[in-house]
Amino acid sequence: MTQPKAVIFDLGKVLLDFDYRIAGRNLAARSNMTAEALTDSLLQPDLLLRYETGLLSKEEFFQSLCQKTGYSGSFGEFALSFGDIFMPIEPMIALQREFRRKGYPTFIFSNTNQLAVDHIRRTYPFFADFDGYVFSFEHHCMKPAAGLYAIVEKISGHSGPEILYLDDRLENIQAAAVRGWQTILHETPEKTFTRIQAL
Repeated sequence: MTQPKAVIFDLGKVLLDFDYRIAGRNLAARSNMTAEALTDSLLQPDLLLRYETGLLSKEEFFQSLCQKTGYSGSFGEFALSFGDIFMPIEPMIALQREFRRKGYPTFIFSNTNQLAVDHIRRTYPFFADFDGYVFSFEHHCMKPAAGLYAIVEKISGHSGPEILYLDDRLENIQAAAVRGWQTILHETPEKTFTRIQAL
């Protein structure tokens, strides 16, 4: 098996857990909807998908959500409530740190949005310790679109089995495997550690 030369991490459910119900509860206090209904509004594909592919700015996303939910708070309040949904997965953050210590370049490759990235940058110091980032909203497409994987290869300077990729979604892993990347479908830190030790 080829020794990888770069390690690519998905963000959500790999390095940070998240729960949109937290945002739903926080935002519902300033809207005319229940927390459950507001969470459903947040996750509607016509809204979140357009935002996470960069078709809506964060201001446009905010305005659309206000129209849908009757949210009456300020944009600053909204940004805090919408972004503050993450919980660190400490063993995986430690794993990334260990890869860095051993000299491997590491990258983040994520379907995400500007508000989330802004919040994570402010809140979690580990997030600054990567060699590069590929976010769906910056490139107007989402995993598992092949073009986004090509961007990762360009930014990292590596391709095929030189890349080790960790993601919690099977379709994203399968798209990487087609390109010859080494892949780990992340389920638990323990299972991921076992796979990495085998490499």
